[in-house]
Amino acid sequence: MLADLVLALHLAFVVFVVGGFGLVLAGAALGWAWVRSARLRAIHLAAMALVALESLAGIACPLTLLENALRAHEDSRSFIGRWVARLVYYELPEWLFVLAYVAFLAAVVAAWFLIPPRQARGTRLSSAHHD
Repeated sequence: MLADLVLALHLAFVVFVVGGFGLVLAGAALGWAWVRSARLRAIHLAAMALVALESLAGIACPLTLLENALRAHEDSRSFIGRWVARLVYYELPEWLFVLAYVAFLAAVVAAWFLIPPRQARGTRLSSAHHD
């Protein structure tokens, strides 16, 4: 059960990174002020940078390692755990993951400048001006 909780945390992380990027793009187009939160955007950027740097360094995701250590074997996943694992894990060549993660990080960095976050007092962190 603890391994399934780690898997759920892993899914939440993926949803935050991927969904967060989509929400930043949608929020910029729809005028949602909260997508320009400097704190939220910095956490989002750091999360994606961590993933890209881990993949470039050939380091396995700590959440994957923890989940695997907690499981005696793959069949120990619950019904829900098996479905969540299908959303989180893919059987593709490692180089493809590295390429995807670095490209996604580049998109997140570009969004930082194209849709600049604001500091708490309402000022922008970037000199670019887009409303």
